[in-house]
Amino acid sequence: MGDPSGFLRHGRELPTRRPVELRLLDWREVYQELDPARLRTQASRCMDCGIPFCHHGCPLGNLIPEWNDLVYRDGWRAASDRLHATNNFPEVTGRLCPAPCEAACVLGINADPVTIKQVEVGIVDRAFAEGWLPPVLPTVRTGRRVAVVGSGPAGLAAAQQLTRAGHEVTVYERADRVGGLLRYGIPEFKMEKRHLDRRLEQLVAEGTTFRTGCEVGVDLTAEQLRAGYDAVVLAVGSTVPRELPVPGRELAGVHAAMEYLPLANRACEPGAPPPVISAAGRHVVVIGGGDTGADCLGTALRQGAASVTQLEILPEPPRSRTEAMPWPTYPMIFRVSSAHEEGGERVYAVSTERFEGDGAGRVSSLVLTDVRLAGGRFEPVPGTSRTLPCDLALLAMGFTGPEPGGLLEQLGVELDQRGTVRRDAGWQTSVRGVFVAGDAGRGQSLIVWAIAEGRSAAAAVDRYLTGGTGLPAPLEPTSVALRG
Repeated sequence: MGDPSGFLRHGRELPTRRPVELRLLDWREVYQELDPARLRTQASRCMDCGIPFCHHGCPLGNLIPEWNDLVYRDGWRAASDRLHATNNFPEVTGRLCPAPCEAACVLGINADPVTIKQVEVGIVDRAFAEGWLPPVLPTVRTGRRVAVVGSGPAGLAAAQQLTRAGHEVTVYERADRVGGLLRYGIPEFKMEKRHLDRRLEQLVAEGTTFRTGCEVGVDLTAEQLRAGYDAVVLAVGSTVPRELPVPGRELAGVHAAMEYLPLANRACEPGAPPPVISAAGRHVVVIGGGDTGADCLGTALRQGAASVTQLEILPEPPRSRTEAMPWPTYPMIFRVSSAHEEGGERVYAVSTERFEGDGAGRVSSLVLTDVRLAGGRFEPVPGTSRTLPCDLALLAMGFTGPEPGGLLEQLGVELDQRGTVRRDAGWQTSVRGVFVAGDAGRGQSLIVWAIAEGRSAAAAVDRYLTGGTGLPAPLEPTSVALRG
């Protein structure tokens, strides 16, 4: 490294978050930019550690020590080249990924880890600003046609890789705009959609075709799809929400998180009407303590909720690693996201017993009870039942798999015992020429895994179509051996 003592002389520094009272007035991103000089200082903290376990933590195998060293030496353009060698969308992962790379940083054994995400964002934002990311046009045209169904991170990564390999790629998206959950799931305050739009401009310029407002399996049958393309990549995500089968679930005002968040995103577009589901003036209860729940929390606060309470069935996590969370694993510790910093209350080790209505068919309160883990199951703690005011309940308990029927049924692909699409060691489903990437085959997971799977599936498709491939595949085929 350029500065082998940087980690000894400099502490970890994160970008400044805009003041809570200001950011709740708009939907702009929470974090302010870290200036280049301070980013260089942070990059200098990357140790000459010998074995960079950050590679182990990152599914993409990002060349983190290399681009940290280049940033320290003021080689920003070269750093961008190294960053994009393994990651199609660092402007996305740098803003949204929970950074398992930082959890695996060697410096993190006994000190604060390197601010990998912030350096990553600094590199890619500068690369766009300087015009260092022109379209990458294929040197040959194969004449083969590939359909990618779904335009989330897995689908977009697969599409870009296959287009660059010389195939004619069309991405089908049932929504009116491209991006999947990046467009209509991630709140604007976590990632402004201008970052997505500028990357999509690159994909279009490279030759990828997008067809929006087209639900494959409805507007276009599977038979028509197979007839028009030499290969198909399913990147339809894991979109079936986990349900909460308790009395009162049918009441008005009880919604899945992904009924609520897309409407809030659409309302941020210029000239858009207010969302049909709004937290304005309501007592909101978010059921689920993960990232989606935090997204609901931050959104409800910006909409002017009277109160927001986030419920989690698990106990409150510890503040630091325990023996059960050894380095370099990703530790399940107590974290304060920007949304949690803005307000609301988090309640742990509780379970919802029922929703109660106001007599007119709308939810008005929620009855919950404390729970404890016994014999591998949660059981209620006697005498702890209580009622919370609740006239908007948001279920953010995760997703169980891709939507059954429709396209999957028409294609005849097999599902595994979890309800996800079964695939072999080459990313191919039970139907020859049909591949799967991302949450549809893996199950609900991280954006960085989706991109890695999209890249790996693209390499498999290229090999299937041409007999070989020069595309990188960050994930070993054995990591997705046939399951079920």
